[in-house]
Amino acid sequence: MPPLDTGTDRYDLSGTVERVTFHNPDTGFSVLKVKARGHQKPVAVVAHAPSIEPGERLRARGTWVHDPKYGLQFKAEEVTSTLPRTVDGIERYLGSGLIEGVGPIHAAKLVEAFGEQTLDVIERQPWRLRQVSGIGPVRAECIRSAWSHQQTLRDLVLFLGTHGIAPERALRIHQAYGGAALARVSADPYRVAADVRGFGFEAADGLAQSLGLAPDDPQRLQAGLRHLLDAAAEEGSCGLSEAELLDRAAGLLGAETPKLMRALTTEVEAGTIVVEELGGERCVFPAWLHRTERSVANRLVALSRGTLPWPAFEVTPALATLAVETGMVLAPSQQAALEAVLRSKVCVMTGGPGVGKTTLVNTVVKVLRARGVEVALAAPTGRAAKRLAEATGHEARTIHRLLEVDPNGGFRRNQDRPLPIDLLVVDEVSMLDVRLMASLLAALPLRAALLLVGDVDQLPSVGPGRVLGDVIASGTIPVVRLREVFRQAAESRIIQAAHRVNAGERPLPPAAGEESDFYLVESRSADGCLDKLLQMVTKRIPERFGLDPVKDVQVICPMNKGGLGTRALNAALQQALNPATGPRLHRGPYAYAVGDKVMQVENDHEQDVFNGDMGVVTAVDLDNQALTVEFDGRPLRYAGGDLERLSLAYAVTVHKAQGSEYPAVVIPLTLQHAPLLQRTLLYTGITRGRKLVVLVGDGKALEHAVRNVRARPRRSTLATRLKEALAQARKARTSWTATPATEAPSYSMGQQLESVLTGTSSGG
Repeated sequence: MPPLDTGTDRYDLSGTVERVTFHNPDTGFSVLKVKARGHQKPVAVVAHAPSIEPGERLRARGTWVHDPKYGLQFKAEEVTSTLPRTVDGIERYLGSGLIEGVGPIHAAKLVEAFGEQTLDVIERQPWRLRQVSGIGPVRAECIRSAWSHQQTLRDLVLFLGTHGIAPERALRIHQAYGGAALARVSADPYRVAADVRGFGFEAADGLAQSLGLAPDDPQRLQAGLRHLLDAAAEEGSCGLSEAELLDRAAGLLGAETPKLMRALTTEVEAGTIVVEELGGERCVFPAWLHRTERSVANRLVALSRGTLPWPAFEVTPALATLAVETGMVLAPSQQAALEAVLRSKVCVMTGGPGVGKTTLVNTVVKVLRARGVEVALAAPTGRAAKRLAEATGHEARTIHRLLEVDPNGGFRRNQDRPLPIDLLVVDEVSMLDVRLMASLLAALPLRAALLLVGDVDQLPSVGPGRVLGDVIASGTIPVVRLREVFRQAAESRIIQAAHRVNAGERPLPPAAGEESDFYLVESRSADGCLDKLLQMVTKRIPERFGLDPVKDVQVICPMNKGGLGTRALNAALQQALNPATGPRLHRGPYAYAVGDKVMQVENDHEQDVFNGDMGVVTAVDLDNQALTVEFDGRPLRYAGGDLERLSLAYAVTVHKAQGSEYPAVVIPLTLQHAPLLQRTLLYTGITRGRKLVVLVGDGKALEHAVRNVRARPRRSTLATRLKEALAQARKARTSWTATPATEAPSYSMGQQLESVLTGTSSGG
């Protein structure tokens, strides 16, 4: 009998599986009906079991829980199953649909022919299956193959279970490697960390040592070095100094420096790691990132030294025509900047909010398209591309869509099949990591021009490198800096606040009673900050500004963790904004309900939905553990492992919000966030708001963020590589007729541009 009270006490349960009510093949999540010892009625067992079928004997350890909808259940933390031994159990097991080619009818025939030896015949004497009526050579082979597949999965789960690896992880490994999973895991446990999502170095290391690998085994040390460089890339660095790598490796692996150096030498000889001296310091890079940075540099310089893909023309008459047709009139400084862009084959346009970047991009597109130039517009995220399209009135695509993602995650557009365009304009380039930049440049024909647009003072990319900052710092590509804030934009307190923060000054609140689009709401305690934030989002902003609290108001946080991080705030905001009484699907830290605001957190090329895309849950299917999410009117179904690509999005990090704009933004700022509070993060967050920005929190935290310019160190070499590539190109004495990639001047809005690029060169 189950206990009278459910709770945390653990119990053992054993019996026979009568029915599999639900099984998710991606995660192994299962709901079973088990005829258990000591229970008159079948028991509902919730477990993670990659493969389990009716008729199997089951042993489980776990707790009794009471589900509001389904009642009393046994939640298994550990579960093992064995094949059935009785004739009835074997017939039920085979008739469950587990084995391709065997249904209830053939299951009955097999058991009638072989009795309790049926499973042994399938495994060891499959040729005897043809003795059964209705089973010919093809069906017999199908049964043998399906049985073998199930056995390899069972063997893997059993093997990994003895080494502390949960069944759901075993299932992922089997999905990655198939029948070779056991052999591959045994040969190189560390490879699993690279190949299988959700299986990190720590898990692989624990498995390797459980298998008997010595702590100082070269295989372990080499894997640790690779892991540390990959981890650095995830933090944004393309490499580490040798001293820092060895220091981190000693802490992670507990190995002595001489052994680590031997492991490093082996990796260098194998071509997986590159060691290079830069600026008097030995630096270590993953070989693929080392190649990628060089590729970006070489390609940018090659592009910049070609001939402009449009004939020279006078800009002033073109702008006069544009003014008549559209009413668009540029200020003198904007026209000078425009001329600089139009005379550069590769150019960077950078500046803060309100300085006219969008106006200039729009003008470039209209002027050149009027002359038959084929222009493409792109941005790193779907929301950024949508903003660009709305601002210019022309189609804009994500970079992934522009490059045409193939099923393997690569791109159909590349150096062998380049884009059929004359000019590519890329917005929000500060978000672009070096990998995506390399793919983009590879797909751009050398005859084409390139305009890179972005705010260099925003946060750099999540991925490795700092493309926009390095290109500007290299001095090898012409840069147009826009600094003049135009009158209409200057009246916005949001823009004023952003520029003050960027200049290291505290943003100013509005005067008492003044209508504003930027507010500071003081709260020194975390609890007080949470209460005021919830009040702002759910009541004050919707009532005062007429904005929808779910669709129009976005909470943006400095970090994920903590009482005022995205995870805690998502739970609190969900309870306040969507206290659904209907079904909720539990996955990870969240429970999803109809009406919830969610975000895609990984690129899914097959579904054509990308990291950062936001949607709303429109249906919850508990029976199949699935959600339907609508993205801009397009419904997508999420089940199994796909659910791990979703997160609640009432609150998101600044990095996740980058590239997007929202009608209203609320940002919590407390000293709880101090480890991540920095000027670029606050500046980026403030510039996400279009109509309203509210900072809620401690004034000391705000001061800290404004003053702190010490961002996490990010090692990249693109600026150096660009200088090297330019020097090599000059040495080769390649000629060009467009603006050359010299140490380009920086053109600033608001300054007299007396030496606008003329198409001639002073160097080389």
